[in-house]
Order: sequence, then structure tokens, then C-alpha cells
Amino acid sequence: VFTMLSRSSVRPRLGASLVNNNNKNNRARHVCRAQLSQPANQPAAQTQQPFRSPQQQHNDVKLAACALAATRNVAAAATSNAVVAAAAGDKPARQGADMKKLGMAVAIGAVLWLIPAPAGVATNAWHLFAIFVSTIVGIITMPLPLGAVAMIGLGVAQLTKTLTFPQAFSAFSSEIPWLIAIAFFLARGFIKTGLGNRIAYLIVSIFGKTTLGLTYSLVFAEAILAPAIPSLAARAGGIFLPLCKALCIACGSDPEKGTEKRMGSYLMTTVFHTSCITSGMFITAMAANPLSVNLAAALTGYTITWGQWALAACVPCGILLVAVPLLLYIFYPPEVKDSPEAPAEAKAQLEKMGPMSEEEKIMAVSLALTVALWVFGGAFGIGGVASALVGMTILMVTGVLTWKECLAEGPAWDTLVWFAALIAMANFLNKFGLIPWFSNLVVSFVQPLGLAWQASFLVVTIVYFYSHYLFASGAAHIGAMYAAFLSVALACGTPPLVAAIALGIVSNNMGCLTHYGIGSGPPFYGAGYVPLTKWWVIGGVLSVFELSVILGVGSVWWKLIGFY
Repeated sequence: VFTMLSRSSVRPRLGASLVNNNNKNNRARHVCRAQLSQPANQPAAQTQQPFRSPQQQHNDVKLAACALAATRNVAAAATSNAVVAAAAGDKPARQGADMKKLGMAVAIGAVLWLIPAPAGVATNAWHLFAIFVSTIVGIITMPLPLGAVAMIGLGVAQLTKTLTFPQAFSAFSSEIPWLIAIAFFLARGFIKTGLGNRIAYLIVSIFGKTTLGLTYSLVFAEAILAPAIPSLAARAGGIFLPLCKALCIACGSDPEKGTEKRMGSYLMTTVFHTSCITSGMFITAMAANPLSVNLAAALTGYTITWGQWALAACVPCGILLVAVPLLLYIFYPPEVKDSPEAPAEAKAQLEKMGPMSEEEKIMAVSLALTVALWVFGGAFGIGGVASALVGMTILMVTGVLTWKECLAEGPAWDTLVWFAALIAMANFLNKFGLIPWFSNLVVSFVQPLGLAWQASFLVVTIVYFYSHYLFASGAAHIGAMYAAFLSVALACGTPPLVAAIALGIVSNNMGCLTHYGIGSGPPFYGAGYVPLTKWWVIGGVLSVFELSVILGVGSVWWKLIGFY
């Protein structure tokens, strides 16, 4: 009976007030109760349902009718509520641009556009420079997401006929942006399966008996995972920050209780600084490293391979990985130097995880094969994207990673867009002659000083490094300044491979200066274990040491391996 009654189509009247609808619902409930208490007028035959009395069957019919009436009233009330809410303007707020930040980016670009091009610079090169600077300001201030800012920049370049469509979108066929996007997909599978957490817990369970040992276990665990996870923010915030916080709290170090200095301040500071170091050890350890490779290839005509970068960085960065925790242990020591709880905590987490799942095993094989192809594939003519696609194919065919999950990986697509846009603009700044002009300008200032190329490169690197205080993103800094400073270094006689790789490595280390300069800064600083002033002081002091090791020890090592 209820089914037949519910099929009747009665359109509820719209626009009724919320109060009237509530009153209707209440009246319907009272009517139902009253009707259920009345006797049946015509008893039903007991032979059809011997287990139900006539009164009960009669009540069933009335209950169904009353339920339908109440349902209609509820539907009308819901519709009326929506109408009333819409009339009152209760709807989601639009999420447009931050007009102040957008206006600042547009104003800077407009001022540069209106300034006459300097002598020796073509008009279209200067106009592209204005659009490029405006885009970089937008990327730094972020009035909109990075991809949106980059697309606006490309749109302006085409509307003003500064770039044609093939020129503006030329970098979307480049290998580098796609390599990063696919690496993001691999990272999603790595985090999804829990393999990253398992590796970290395993290392901590072995080396975590003392605070220093625990710190080194986290440092080397992060270094092992670095080449497989290109997003430093995902690596730090998604894997190691939760692990660090859990271990700190387990050892009685909690900023909410005023005990952050027991162990957490030292641990958080150290893992953050070493994350900047490991990001410079591999091309795939930070999303913007391939941008450095691409820009260097455009200027030098030589593409740095994954193995060459890792070989060049292993000695200076390896020394820093060992030395930085020791220096911080001396100058910013933890109150508790033993942490016997950490191995037990890690083992407990491993026990909760149980044996390796089939998905974890597939993920491990996929990553091992991908990294092996990144290292050795060049000898067989296998490129970086092809290597990454091998791992991605394994994950999708086995169902460990789905295409829907890849589509939902917003940072991958966002990075692909803004990466390709910056590459295209930077490439045509070089082709239109602006970067060679700037290089000659700086050379005309540096060369009269009579410095050897080593001293000239030192000056170039120091200026490049400490200008990072003005940037909230390593990628934005690389996109804005890497090509220009590399051209200056080359013009001063610096060996191309040395200049390209050294600037690429320090493009990661300079993130240690502030709490906003690199992807791992915001999550680790946001944990609340280190005051802002202390964070900046430590960053400034360590930056001098790190630059000294990279340029000092690095130059000797690069000479030994034949880079110059």
C-alpha cells in the first residue's frame, strides 16, 4: 500500500515559509497518532494474514498514508528551506583572486612594459621580460594558484603578440614537466600503500636508542626516500613530520606542555635542514631541480643526467648530512640525549602495520625498477619520462594506483602547468636576447675586477644564494634567476658543468634561510617546536657553513671526477 501511495506524483508547493512547513509536519504526526487509535471500520479477512489482527492491518494502511503525508511535508520543507536560504543569500562564497596581490603583480608588469627597452634589447624581449617578472611576482605572492597565474601570464603574452601560441606552449612538449608530474603520481602510490612509513619506522627501530642516533636514522631514512618522492612538501609533511611529532610526544617533548626543548626542538630543526640538503642530492628529490636542468641545457647545450647530478652532489652533500646534525647537537642541544622509547614506538607501529602487503611489495618493485632505470637507463637510450612511465604502468596495471587517483593529484597537474609556462618564457627570454644582454652587463662589471673564475663564481653564487630571502618558493627563485646567474658564471669562465650543478645544488640549500623558503619549512616550523627568531638565526649561520662545504669540498671533488 505504501509503495502504491508513494508512486503518486504530487509536486510540493514552493515558497512556503519555514514555520508553516514545520507546523504541517507536526499536524501530520498528531493526525497519524489519532488515526492509529481509532478502530477499523472494515476488518480484513483473517485467512489472508492469520498473524495480523484486523486492527493491526488497518493501522498499517493508515500508518503508510500518514508516512507519505509526512514525507511530502518534509520534502516541501526542505525545498522551502532552500528557497529561503537562496533568498537570504546563503550560498558558497566565490573564491576569486586576492585583488591586492594581483594588482601588485599587474602594476609591476605594467611599469616595466611602459619603460623603454634599454639599448641593445629588442622590444619584444623587454615586453616578455615585463610579463615574466609580473608572472614571477604572482607566483611569489599567489593571488591565485600557481597554475592559474602561469596561464594568465601565457594568455597576456599571446594577447600582446609577444609570443605566438606555438611559442607560449612549446614547453608542454618538454620532457621535464612530464617527468615531475609522473613522479608525483609515483609518490602518491608510495604514500598510499604505506611503504614510506614502513621504511622510516624500520630505520628508527634500529638506530633510535639515543637522540642523536634517532636523528641520524630519520636523516638517512629521508635521504633514502628523497629520489623517489619529488615533492619535498609531501615527503616532509606527509611522512616525516607525523613521525617526528609522534616520536617527540612519546619521549615527553610537546610544545603545548612547554617541553619542546627536551628533544623536539633539536629534532625538528635538524630534520628540516637536512631535508634541504637531500633535496639537492638528486634531480628527482625536489620538483624544481629538473627546471634547473632544463634551463642549463638551453644555455649550455648539454643536458645533465640523473647520475651526473647524484655523483657531483654525493660528497659535499654527504658531508653536510653527517656534519649538520653534529653542529646542531653542539650549538642547539636537546635536553634529553637518550631516547630509549623511540625504538619501541617504531616497533609498535611496525607491528600494527603487520607484514608487507601485496600493494607495498608491488610498490617497492616498481620504485626500485624506476630508480634503476633513472640511474642506468641512459646507457640504453631510455629517458627519464620513459623510466617513470614503466613504474607508473606497473602500478596502474596491478591496481595499486588508479587513473582517477592520478587525475585527483592536483599538485602534479598544477606543477606541470606552471613549470611548462616558466620554461617557455625563460627559453624565449634567452632566444630574444635578454639573458645574453644581462650576462654581458654583469660581466662588464665583474671582469674589470680582475678576479679568477673561481672568485667570480663565488661572488655570483653568494648573491644568488642570499637573494632567496625575497622568495617563498625555490621553484620561483630558480625560474626567475637561475638562467641569468648561470649565464654570468659562464661568461666569467666557469666550467659549464660545474656552474650548472653547483647553482642547482645551492638552489635547494638556500631554503634553510627562512621558514617559508622551501616546501619542508612551513610544516616543520608550524609544528611549534622552534621560535621564529631562532629559526632564522640558525638558518643564517648554517648557510655559511653549507656554502663553504659545497663550494670548497665540492670544487675539489668535481676536479677529481673530471668535471673541469
